[in-house]
Amino acid sequence: MIGWLVLGAALALGVPAAAYLAQDRMLFLPHLANAPAGAIRPPRPVEEIAFATADGLHVRGWLARGTPSPAPLIVYYGGNAENVARQAFEPWPEGWSLALVNYRGSGASEGRPSERALYVDAELVFDALARRPDVDPARIVLAARSLGTGVATYGATRRPVRGLVLISPFDSMVALARHHYPFLPVRLLLKHRFDSIARAPGIRVPLLAIVGERDSVIPPGHSRRLHDVWGGPKHWVAVPGADHNDLGRQRAFWEPVRAFLEAVRAG
Repeated sequence: MIGWLVLGAALALGVPAAAYLAQDRMLFLPHLANAPAGAIRPPRPVEEIAFATADGLHVRGWLARGTPSPAPLIVYYGGNAENVARQAFEPWPEGWSLALVNYRGSGASEGRPSERALYVDAELVFDALARRPDVDPARIVLAARSLGTGVATYGATRRPVRGLVLISPFDSMVALARHHYPFLPVRLLLKHRFDSIARAPGIRVPLLAIVGERDSVIPPGHSRRLHDVWGGPKHWVAVPGADHNDLGRQRAFWEPVRAFLEAVRAG
């Protein structure tokens, strides 16, 4: 009996320990795919961009340039394991520049990802892009999907942006982890909290929140909670039949995105 109790205690301790050790890999899922600008060949001019971090590394990506210059800018933050280069082929509105930078450890970006590192890099990239002569610094919008919505929400509290397009956003990583792993003490275990719901009430710029009604990765209720406490104007779009990974392929997805960006550009 004592042996079973010891084994049971070991298992009870072992599962949280394994979850703690594996959480970086489970959360960030960095991808290694990378392509030079010349190999992407999207429908608009693209240049490779790189930014030196304070700790001696480089994060890299691409800038698809809009015209005329200086153009309004969309800074896009991808989900985990997302190859952001693919966004250069998506039908983002003409006239906007589009910045696509891989997180640390993904593509050609160096280093290891963490919540803090992603925040610091986001500020660095924003500042460098806003200084470019071909970017209109008064019209910068942050767009993000899934994990990236936590980075974008943070960025909106730190830099002057005109609006946010959040695709499959979440309230906090703690709340989301509790949904998926109710048997784990996630508040004690989680290193990367991405507490967007605590930041949202202080953000006064417009929000477009787009979700898939059938999203099983980030259930719409978690997105709605973030939307409902947002401090600025907000618009909610739930795409019928869409799940987490096919939302951007739905016909009903791009129309509200274009309308939102057009309103920002005109305003």
